[in-house]
Amino acid sequence: MTTHVKRAFKYRFYPTDAQAAELSRTFGCVRKVYNLALAARTEAWARQQRVNYNQTSAMLTAWKKTEELAFLNEVSSVPLQQALRHLRSAFAGFFAKRAKYPRFKSKKKSRESAEYTTSAFRFRDGSLYLAKMVEALDIVWSRPLPEGAVPTTVTVSRDSAGRWFVSLLCEDTSIKPLPAADTAVGIDVGLDHLLTLSAGEKIANPRHERQDRVRLAKAQRELSRKAKGGGANRCKARQRVAKIHARIADRRRDVLHKLTTRLVRENQTLVIEDLTVRSMVKNRSLARAISDAAWSQFRDLLEYKAAWYGREVIAVDRFFPSTKLCSACGTLADTMPLNVRTWTCGCGTTHDRDVNAAKNLLAAGLAVSVCGAGVRPQRRTPSGQSATKQKPLQREP
Repeated sequence: MTTHVKRAFKYRFYPTDAQAAELSRTFGCVRKVYNLALAARTEAWARQQRVNYNQTSAMLTAWKKTEELAFLNEVSSVPLQQALRHLRSAFAGFFAKRAKYPRFKSKKKSRESAEYTTSAFRFRDGSLYLAKMVEALDIVWSRPLPEGAVPTTVTVSRDSAGRWFVSLLCEDTSIKPLPAADTAVGIDVGLDHLLTLSAGEKIANPRHERQDRVRLAKAQRELSRKAKGGGANRCKARQRVAKIHARIADRRRDVLHKLTTRLVRENQTLVIEDLTVRSMVKNRSLARAISDAAWSQFRDLLEYKAAWYGREVIAVDRFFPSTKLCSACGTLADTMPLNVRTWTCGCGTTHDRDVNAAKNLLAAGLAVSVCGAGVRPQRRTPSGQSATKQKPLQREP
């Protein structure tokens, strides 16, 4: 059965000077409109009133007519309207208690982007034309779009390293569920090894940030010596730091994509631990290593690929004693310090700490898969169900 998946294809492009100037203006206007609308909604919120999207859209029309904000007319109106829709989504997440209260966009810290819908771009014969631009974008087509795919949304962005990207949202009919398999795997994440599988395989932790730590520290020292105030030399130094960070992130993402694709293709059921990474990085001695391992990104990639290909991801409660539990006899050890990498149970079985944890995760996940009616998800995910809390199973009368 063919599944229809909305998928974004991201490419790098090289704008002309005129295009770069136009897009920079658009980014600034998008940020301005978002902040103005957020301020208006915040003031209304303080008066115990709500302002919806239609009201902010009417405000935008009024802002354009003022002398102070007349520059908003110089860019395409579509990205400005999309900024208001993004703000509406942010408030929807806040009211549903899925996210914090929306924050104002910063010129230096926020991601620069603009979203164009079908009325504001033209895609023809492999060429993309955006509103207010005469020339097509010079896109590096690193991979082809799906055959017959027609973009419905185009997002242009510039990262902190100064690189330009365009993301085309298309319907990809080439994604099909994989043939069902009878294989399952427990996955224990770690720092010494990035992943340990229940079959005993250990996948090394590339430690991308550590590889570039010397270069990064040198670039950051040079940046700290530059006088604050937005001078050209400070801007160049900041961009050198950003390029190193971008290189680290790109390599990390590449490794995680390859790992998750392999695991999803080889296994029908994948069992992971439901870790609270946000709390774990508060540990100052481990925060850098945990961030470099990118456990949250690994889980996100694993879950959406499992949803694409008809696989199942089960997240086991973070309090499940996977490390201290003997996978052979079920005996629970009293303590298990981090420096203990192998241990012997009273039943005589010697365990590798990480392999044993992966085996226990697999067993717990399979138990949940069999009696899934007793599972209460802890958070909504694209395909995963959480084995965090199990209610007593209800027997039929």
